[in-house]
Amino acid sequence: MNYTKETLAEKILEIHPELNQYGCSIELDFDQEKNAWMLYIKKDDKEIRTHLEERDAAECIKGNKCIYLGVQIGQFIDYCKK
Repeated sequence: MNYTKETLAEKILEIHPELNQYGCSIELDFDQEKNAWMLYIKKDDKEIRTHLEERDAAECIKGNKCIYLGVQIGQFIDYCKK
């Protein structure tokens, strides 16, 4: 892994600008045991927790969208709009 969690967070927000558009915040923590990033997306009192596998995170850093993450973000934003 040759990037920081701050770099990954910036890239996720760049690839998924709808997070900023709808006022969501994100937090990342790396889970050594699962070899995956735990991603927490929050808006007001709503939160979703998901994970981003290391290989998906590496693709994200390269600017490639992760389909799974995109679906999760879309569902969360739809939920927040209600």
